[in-house]
Amino acid sequence: MHLSGFLAELKRRNVYKVAVAYAVVAWLLIQAASILFPTFEAPLWVMKVFVALIVLGFLLALVLAWAFELTPEGIKRSEDVAPNESITRRTGRKLMAGVAVVAVIAAGLLTFQLFRPAGATTTGPKATASAAIPDKSIAVLPFENLSDDKTNAYFADGIQDQILTKLASVAELKVISRTSTVKYKSRPEDLKTVARELGVATVLEGTVQRSGDRVRVNVQLIDARADTHLWAKNYDRELKDVFEVQSEVSQEIADALRAKLSPSEARVLAKAATQDPQAYDSFLKGEYGARQARSLVSAERFAEAEANYRSALERDPGFALAAARLAENRLVRHWYLAPLSAAEFEETRSMIDRALALAPELPDAHVALGAFHYWGSRQYEPALAAFRRALELQPSSADALEFSAAVGRRQGYWDRSLSELAKAAELDPRDPSIPQSIAVTRLILRQWQEAKRASYRALAVDPEFTTAKRVLVEAWVNGDGKIAEARRVVADMPAGARLSNNTVRGAVSGVIDDRTYLRVLERDFAGALQEWEPETADPMQRANRLAARSAIRVLAADAAVSVESEGAREHLETILRDRPGEPTALIQLSWVYLALGREADALRAAAEAARSLPIEKDHLTGPEFTMGEVEIQARAGRPREAITTLRYLLTIPAGRAASIQRLKLDPVWDPIRNDPEFQQLLAGKEQIGPNK
Repeated sequence: MHLSGFLAELKRRNVYKVAVAYAVVAWLLIQAASILFPTFEAPLWVMKVFVALIVLGFLLALVLAWAFELTPEGIKRSEDVAPNESITRRTGRKLMAGVAVVAVIAAGLLTFQLFRPAGATTTGPKATASAAIPDKSIAVLPFENLSDDKTNAYFADGIQDQILTKLASVAELKVISRTSTVKYKSRPEDLKTVARELGVATVLEGTVQRSGDRVRVNVQLIDARADTHLWAKNYDRELKDVFEVQSEVSQEIADALRAKLSPSEARVLAKAATQDPQAYDSFLKGEYGARQARSLVSAERFAEAEANYRSALERDPGFALAAARLAENRLVRHWYLAPLSAAEFEETRSMIDRALALAPELPDAHVALGAFHYWGSRQYEPALAAFRRALELQPSSADALEFSAAVGRRQGYWDRSLSELAKAAELDPRDPSIPQSIAVTRLILRQWQEAKRASYRALAVDPEFTTAKRVLVEAWVNGDGKIAEARRVVADMPAGARLSNNTVRGAVSGVIDDRTYLRVLERDFAGALQEWEPETADPMQRANRLAARSAIRVLAADAAVSVESEGAREHLETILRDRPGEPTALIQLSWVYLALGREADALRAAAEAARSLPIEKDHLTGPEFTMGEVEIQARAGRPREAITTLRYLLTIPAGRAASIQRLKLDPVWDPIRNDPEFQQLLAGKEQIGPNK
């Protein structure tokens, strides 16, 4: 067959048209895969295999188009088809019509890619792996403790942390937070994978050996992409010279990565936090204890950390960093464990003022000041100003970004908060609290699927992360009404474990605990009571237990509540005498009053709790305390007020407090369930997405 005849035969058999059609469809499939695979966090090799299969399929399609032909009797080999039986012209027209349709779809996808917002990116740990990794980026891995005395682990941790903190002050460097690096070994076997997961080009490894008054520090800077050493050095010094080692290492790394230092950044690298070795040793013990306290939410660890910080300040009253970290340690304890008294707040503020007076450019002091305004008095603008100043001084501070995002949520600036959380995730990709915070925000916005995906990302980092499980339970119940799926989330939790911390958010599910409340939603009231059966000697835990059992009995219409409820009332009223207006105690007490038949007192307590955190002051938690009041209204004969407020909650970002699926399931609404206006709510719609 001559070339011209061969080309004509290719045309007659529609090989050209098959090639064009396949190319267009293949391009469309690859574009779709490039969007969907990252969304479902598929490994990179999946995309490579997918493209390879498409290429092989192209060759196969051409062979099949040449070898076979479609006839009225079905598919036959081309050699077996007589010219008068061929319908290739007709099938070719249909083929090109299909190509035209696919081409329109492809053009639309291309237009979307060209004109979509530049900031439209995927957030979370996996996004870091696929994003462009800057050359001037570093992860400081945990330093290995080579000391004979293994209790010196805190000292090795402290050396690593202080080097990391100094580097985080250099604007040209991307420095990964300690929260993420601590999850890796000192000398990982697969350094390239570690660097890719953390989103960095270089890694610093080190060892620390302490013997008496001598310290030996060995460090090596590695280009993780090429697995080559960029720089390495040994330091053998007296303990009093360890500050110089930290400064020298930081300076050497900045030089090796060609980071240009401003005069203020050069001062930060050169300056020692204290010149007193014993004060520094106590400070490092305080840092070690504070990290444990925060992880375990342990009163004992918080107290040990505070004692060590105070010891450091007694040795060196000018130790600004110790004063700032002591203040932050107290504020963390206040927020997560036990509220500070007025006198303790005043002392904490004086510590922050002391740190700022000693070191006005100390980022930690500004973070502590922001936490004081945020956690101490909910003064959002002063808090934001402090966190932004901390970021100016330490651009790689994931903590300051997380704090700023948290304040933004309280103010109702949802998009800004999500953007700051995405930036924090780049600096701290292995911290599960960041995707968990994203999940909470998505939940409030009623973006149920996004909330679930972010929760699963948090649990992929830490499978035991209780707070992420709590959000996931709420997403399944509030978004889908699927109690069975929510139960699977908590199936591996030990008996008696709680999803809630010591702070009740406002709704009755928080009073009873979200995990136990799954039984209430299934109307297994006996099982819910059984989960709160064990006695406890702790007064606060006893109050929680009795309040939860009182609320369960109210929902079960169980009249045998007086003894337990009287005990709960005494505990909670004592708490409120010491801390008037405390919203958690008020919302618990409102259910206890209901159990005792004191409906007017229940309404008063719930209204006071809602007034303490109005929505306009706190867009994150305010709706939940408003919901707490609405639940009491529904149970205390105020259906009109309850339904009016429910209707409002369904029109604002309040997905954690109110959702139509939850209203359908929850027995708290049984007294008004048949009300025509309530039924209208169930048949209506709720707002999805932000309003601010």
